[in-house]
Amino acid sequence: MDISFKKKMGDLQKEVALKSADLEEYVEDFQGDIEECTISDKFINISPRCVRCNLCSQECPVDAIESADVIKPAKILNNCVKCEICAQTCPVRCISVFKTTATVDGEVEYHLESTDVPHRIIRMKNIEVSPEKCTSCGTCARLCPTRAITVENDQPADINRELCVGCGSCASVCPADAITLERELGPVIETRELLIDQDICVECLICEENCPTGAIKLEDGEIVLDKDKCISCNVCSTKCPVNALTLERLANES
Repeated sequence: MDISFKKKMGDLQKEVALKSADLEEYVEDFQGDIEECTISDKFINISPRCVRCNLCSQECPVDAIESADVIKPAKILNNCVKCEICAQTCPVRCISVFKTTATVDGEVEYHLESTDVPHRIIRMKNIEVSPEKCTSCGTCARLCPTRAITVENDQPADINRELCVGCGSCASVCPADAITLERELGPVIETRELLIDQDICVECLICEENCPTGAIKLEDGEIVLDKDKCISCNVCSTKCPVNALTLERLANES
């Protein structure tokens, strides 16, 4: 998906004026001038197609996803570090990653571009329904994305193992905890690389202090990266004051 839309400069100036109204009490002759600029960012979105499997929240390394329940889908929280692991893990691809660009140049133009994210392996190895626990409520069947589950005539849920993809939605939403699932979940696919310029590092320790997984340390004046801990999020690269850290997408990834 590739979308662009524009906003009149006057509309943006009004928004800035409203948000800056409180400053006028403290700064004499305050003016909210808007200079020409380009700002890039990224955001991750979970669509209403979420099947409530909660794999995304289970795999999020920084607990930045609020788990889904029968009524509401999973939700990205404000502490998301944009590592894209959730998008790689979602079994029904309902998590999307968007690159955003806002340009101010006489008018305001916004551009949204979807990013293709590879999918890690998810396979069902074994799944069982306990006849003693199953209440035939049908909740599992309603949320199964492949229609692999049927519930008929107050009988225990029946799962077609040829159709089951091992997403775990049924086990997650079952109110009686009647479904057990064993699945194969492959490793996270490396799509980005953190480049380090040791020569311009100023040893400010901001990267070490802000890394959510403790993957970066400053030792003997050099940045040391633990690749086993690094989740390729954008925290260190966006906070580094001298651009000594750059997160780049690998050439074979879009």
